[in-house]
Amino acid sequence: MSQPDQPYTTNTLLNALSDDDLALLKPHLIRVDLARGQVLVTPNTPIEHVYFPEGGVVSIVSIMAQSGRIEAGIFGREGVSATCLLLGTDRSPHETFVQVNGSPALRIDADRYLAAVRQSESLRTMLLRYVQTVLVQTAQSMATNATQRVEARLARWLLMCHDRVDGDEIALTHEFMGMMISAERSGVTITLHILEGAGMIRSKRGLVMIRDRDKLEELAGDSYGLPEAEYRQLIGPLGPPSAVLPFDGRANPPL
Repeated sequence: MSQPDQPYTTNTLLNALSDDDLALLKPHLIRVDLARGQVLVTPNTPIEHVYFPEGGVVSIVSIMAQSGRIEAGIFGREGVSATCLLLGTDRSPHETFVQVNGSPALRIDADRYLAAVRQSESLRTMLLRYVQTVLVQTAQSMATNATQRVEARLARWLLMCHDRVDGDEIALTHEFMGMMISAERSGVTITLHILEGAGMIRSKRGLVMIRDRDKLEELAGDSYGLPEAEYRQLIGPLGPPSAVLPFDGRANPPL
């Protein structure tokens, strides 16, 4: 049982809802443990459950017959799975699975979720704001992969993962990092050595430790920051405490 002085959840999107809108969802939310590698959305299959993670990193992946798996986006405790439900379809061509640090999540049946959305325009509006941040992140990823060197691309994705985990250690495999930045495994290894040599990170098998976030942000340049600013303006805080700017009164505008 939650204590009175403890928040109901660490999911920022749920915390951004009004009390009335949260009350529409809360009776149907069940806290479950997510395991690393667990699939939350199976491609081209009707979606039965929606997940609000309370930590970790979840990947949205496009599976291409010849090119293999390419990451389309990530989210964690700032988001929710199955945004396609809000856009009028009950399935997605993309796979969504837990990539980093399996953690609890609040799960709701898809039909109850949509019923709540139909009851409240303000709930629908807030969730569509989140869809907007996802679209901005996806567009930024496309632009970054098309124009930036592999070092900047990896710096950006490491920052994005760092925004969503507690502490400075991130459990990342070379395979996942390659998928994140559209690079071969060998290219990831070389790039990690470059970043480590510059004092930005420390890397060992299956683990990356962030040592100098400011240097990573400098390397990432304008490839990082736009989606994060969009999220903070429309919904709420995103990132480790040292990286989250104080609210300016616009983070949660009236519905």
